Amino acid sequence: MPQLLKSLQSWGSETFKSTLKEELQTLSDNALPLHHATTQGGKVDASNIAALINSASENNTHIQIKVGIFFNEIIAGCNCDDDPMSENTYCELLVSIDKSTAEADFNLK
Repeated sequence: MPQLLKSLQSWGSETFKSTLKEELQTLSDNALPLHHATTQGGKVDASNIAALINSASENNTHIQIKVGIFFNEIIAGCNCDDDPMSENTYCELLVSIDKSTAEADFNLK
């Protein structure tokens, strides 16, 4: 499970959103469940992932953040001249950060 230690440390500060965006955008290709958000059976192009923080809250044990993710889906075609093509895609994730370990869990909304 990925850790978002910098985001946890910046929780409650003015830098939280920018820190979280930076950490999300630098995670490994497989850390975010974006492959479940592809709409045409394509592959996720992880080279230009952008995050938008929609809301954030906390309870005793976790910080929960609703995040919009913009990415490109690479879609294989029928061996035409323009194959493969790239499609802009958007999804929303619920990110839950454990306050004691900084471990992050990602669920597609």
